[in-house]
Amino acid sequence: MIPVSLVRRSAGSCLRGWSRSVALLLAAAGLSLGGMTPSGGAQPLSQSPEDLQRALQRRYELVRDFSAEFTHTYQGGLLRTTLVERGTVMVKKPGRMRWDYREPERKLYLSDGEHLYSYLPEDRQVIVGELPAADEATTPALFLAGAGDFAADFTAVFDAVDDPPPDSRVLRLTPTRPERDFEFLIVVLDAPSLAIVRLVAYDLQGGVSTFFFSNLRENVGLSDRPFTFDIPRDADVIDTTASGTFR
Repeated sequence: MIPVSLVRRSAGSCLRGWSRSVALLLAAAGLSLGGMTPSGGAQPLSQSPEDLQRALQRRYELVRDFSAEFTHTYQGGLLRTTLVERGTVMVKKPGRMRWDYREPERKLYLSDGEHLYSYLPEDRQVIVGELPAADEATTPALFLAGAGDFAADFTAVFDAVDDPPPDSRVLRLTPTRPERDFEFLIVVLDAPSLAIVRLVAYDLQGGVSTFFFSNLRENVGLSDRPFTFDIPRDADVIDTTASGTFR
């Protein structure tokens, strides 16, 4: 999962980079509900991985919108050093999301429910793509459209991580069908509340991408306006949609 800021790419590969970020965000949007607890309260330590997986899906179904601050780290793969990026994220079902990267480079990834936008202010470049149809989408894009199912789209087993937080559970989620963007996800959860503590994705190039979230807010009634992108007049627009609307 190599962020776009590392290398200047072609339009197609840039959008694939967006898709990799989407994979993590959608998992986070479904799992990181710090203020909400599914019916049944605390999860018993005797529960199976499948029980915990179903509880996560119930939690995901409760979310209408979500915002947070994030720190994103990436290491391994083609990188010799660890990359650390920070910003804010907003999600609204169905199909709307916004990543505002602040540090070390400003960039924006946005979906308005129909199109995907990748904006690099430093390069004055906007790349536009279409949101895949549900029957053509990968699992992350299905979650973007609000149609994913953690219980149906992943198999679950318990796992372990270095330095786990106290009273946490670690679950490995492996896609039931091959994904081009990641091999599997690791979620570290607070056992009593099922709030996500850490989300880790292992990509097919040997890279490890981790998201840490803070200041979580859920179901606050986000408007559609933050998910509308006005293309800057001085931007170079690369349109990868079939219609060429944005050229």
